[in-house]
Amino acid sequence: MDYSLLIAPALGIFVGLLMGLTGAGGGILSVPLLVFALHLKVAEAAPIALTAIALAAGVGALLGYQNKILRYRAAIFMALFGLLISPLGLWLAQRIPNHPLLILFSCTLFYVSTRLYLEARNEILGIQPKAQLPPPCLLNTQYGKLNWNIPCARALMFSGGLAGFLSGLLGVGGGFIIVPALKRYTDLPIQSIVATSLGVLAIISSGSAIVAAASGNLNLSIAIPFSLGALAGLLIGRAFGKKMSGPRLQQIFAILTFGVAISLMFKGLAN
Repeated sequence: MDYSLLIAPALGIFVGLLMGLTGAGGGILSVPLLVFALHLKVAEAAPIALTAIALAAGVGALLGYQNKILRYRAAIFMALFGLLISPLGLWLAQRIPNHPLLILFSCTLFYVSTRLYLEARNEILGIQPKAQLPPPCLLNTQYGKLNWNIPCARALMFSGGLAGFLSGLLGVGGGFIIVPALKRYTDLPIQSIVATSLGVLAIISSGSAIVAAASGNLNLSIAIPFSLGALAGLLIGRAFGKKMSGPRLQQIFAILTFGVAISLMFKGLAN
């Protein structure tokens, strides 16, 4: 019996729950879980993770659009540059040995977990971020649209491209790039930032997954049950998310992510 048919949807449900409770960033653990539970290489796990992220983020983006908090022009603009760069990441992932990719993924998780933990700590302690200059992308409150200019376009273009590259290389979606970028370069409210980030992730992840499938690097027998499980977990997580979400939950997720990073580092350094 192929136990991956049972393990894949169970892993997907767990990842979906994390995404529903903590936001799109919960999907960053998809690849490590697939690596440890199904013994896949990073290059094999990444397209599977992207398929699940694309499905879950797409649902979240549609909900954001219905609630009129998705800034779809910004999402499409960022995603276009992400789609242009993501094939480069996919190409490199197929040519870089697995151990260096594990170490790189581990370093990414160390960065994400540390940032999330510190953000939650500051929120619990009531520490406000330092005052900064006005961002280049300002929201026109009269029309509900961003005022576009060259610095704004350049910042969003670079952020989308970097998210696309890491999406193709590591299968991480890129939410940990998009959300901080939108916080830094725009004055959008956090609900709009999350919805717009989901829109970017849905487009980039879908494009990367399609490219991987076309090149024969997507295992559909694992990707389909894993993605459906992630969608089910996301819907369950969203149902409980309003009651359970908060900085304490973010700290728990950060600690979990840090532990996974340590495990990946040991696996990457092992001979």
